[in-house]
Amino acid sequence: MATPHGAQAGLPVCARHRDRPTGLSCTRCGRPACPECLVDASVGYQCVDCVEQGRRTTRQATTVAGARTDGKVVLVPILIAVNVAVFLLTAVLAQSVTENGDSPFFRALVGFDPSITDGQPWRLLTAGFLHFGPFHVLVNMMSLWFLRDTELVLGRARFLALYLLALLGGSVAEYVFGDIGGQLAGASGAVYGVLGALVVLVIRLRRGQATQLIVYVLALTLITWWVIPNVSLLGHLGGLVVGAALAVAFVYAPPANRLALHIGACALVVVALASLYVLRQGQLAELVFCTDPTAMICYITR
Repeated sequence: MATPHGAQAGLPVCARHRDRPTGLSCTRCGRPACPECLVDASVGYQCVDCVEQGRRTTRQATTVAGARTDGKVVLVPILIAVNVAVFLLTAVLAQSVTENGDSPFFRALVGFDPSITDGQPWRLLTAGFLHFGPFHVLVNMMSLWFLRDTELVLGRARFLALYLLALLGGSVAEYVFGDIGGQLAGASGAVYGVLGALVVLVIRLRRGQATQLIVYVLALTLITWWVIPNVSLLGHLGGLVVGAALAVAFVYAPPANRLALHIGACALVVVALASLYVLRQGQLAELVFCTDPTAMICYITR
């Protein structure tokens, strides 16, 4: 800002610097101010106090979920980097890109029902960061990248909560309703959760005009399950349902109670998933015997 001229002895002194006479004043509050305390405004100059007060009182524009509109996509690249890094680690440990599931690290974290039942429930979460081969991780990470704008609409905290809970939703759905003994890995449950959230966002923003997107999601789910071998349809559907349900709570909550309802919705999903896990664990406890659950040395006694 160019320094205004005209300050002379006998003039009013700056409101913030009492030793500086000035012939200038703030166009907003009218107080005298020296050039150091003035900021260019659309008309004239405003003092730094008025500028700060304006920032505090100006209402920040938000999305339908309550996120700031000036945000940037941050979490999606981080999640992609984490998934790719974990895949590369398993490939190095297994000394094979295509057979990375042979590494002890992979076996210790993959979703495996007997090990989960025998006291390793964290596999329901860690399985979502493992992938079988390069094609598996490539498809999931490309899909997540194409859905990155969902983070902007939901905001980082809501997006991360939805991603992780949808991941758990897919794992729990496979654990509760799937066959015993298979291995579950991949971020598909989380990706489908974000896809379900996108459907809800389109319905909310376009007032129900999302028929084509809904048909696309259903067709993609069925085609993927039918064409690609060993795809967990239950895992996809579990993530889709959780993601869509949370998105409904996120974008339809009234602004006055938005934060409390968002936290409550996440807590409700956690309780529901935990309850399903406990019920299933009780059912399988008498059927499963593990000598080394970390190495997946388990037996199903039927």
